Amino acid sequence: MMASPPTVIVLAAGKGERFKASGSSQDKLNAMLSGQRVRDHVLAAVQSSGLPFHMVEREHTAHLAHPGMGDSIACGVAATSNASGWLVLPADLPLIQPATLLAVAAALQQHAVVVPRYQGLKGHPVGFDASCRAALLQVTGEHGARTVVAQHEVYAIDVEDEGCVLDVDTVQALALAQSRLRQDTEIFKHP
Repeated sequence: MMASPPTVIVLAAGKGERFKASGSSQDKLNAMLSGQRVRDHVLAAVQSSGLPFHMVEREHTAHLAHPGMGDSIACGVAATSNASGWLVLPADLPLIQPATLLAVAAALQQHAVVVPRYQGLKGHPVGFDASCRAALLQVTGEHGARTVVAQHEVYAIDVEDEGCVLDVDTVQALALAQSRLRQDTEIFKHP
């Protein structure tokens, strides 16, 4: 059993190029969704989970020539290196539920790498226990922590949370997230 809960690393350092290419002139994390910025929906879910968290912003990776998701993960792990594990959560998943974060955190007590799965689709956050620390500190580039995931037997946990797979990488995906919020506010309501 873990001595302390894992830390959620919220990745908010990306440029959101796909979102802009899909027709928006603004940063996707600052796009409005039901009266709140996308990033604020994610932070509300993380805070509701009660798990410790660390947000990686652009200024944390500004010293790198071409930072990617891997670099953001490494920065987040370095900043929280004493954590018992990490839940890597991109800040563009505004419908993520606190229960999903807690389920991944609980599964990390028995597994090195945990991935939530919604209707057969792998989602986020991807959980890593402390045994992955050294490898996570070495990840770079656009592919995140795929190399670390590939080195372990991954435990997939089925969740009833479309928010773990519904990122807002495009204007159309943002509209879908807005539609989901309107359809059933109780399912996606943060406690």
